Amino acid sequence: MFSHVMVGSSDLERSKKFYDAVLGALGVAPGFVDRHRVFWRTKTGTFGVSIPIDGQPCTFGNGGTIGFAVETPEQANAWHAAGVANGGTAIENPPGVRDGGAVQMYLAYLRDPDGNKICALKRM
Repeated sequence: MFSHVMVGSSDLERSKKFYDAVLGALGVAPGFVDRHRVFWRTKTGTFGVSIPIDGQPCTFGNGGTIGFAVETPEQANAWHAAGVANGGTAIENPPGVRDGGAVQMYLAYLRDPDGNKICALKRM
């Protein structure tokens, strides 16, 4: 359904370092810079970070979350640790199993250095 997801950044180098680390923990190759953006591509989609092209300050979406699929709880933990070590902020509960009603999920939540809310998710 989605071709890509793009978030804004006020510091492209800082964002590249952060997302190279968290996405690298998921086996994604380092991002490549294209003018005022960085892209990470996989066979299932593209994630990007961009300096706002309208020249206005970068802001994050309140209430929005971008979820990255992981294969194991250990991979979610590595993702979370890489994020915290590279300027992210741990939010909500520590990484762990959550009851989603019909299915349990292993979740880990972060805010990236620009405040975007992201998570790693493994359906159990």
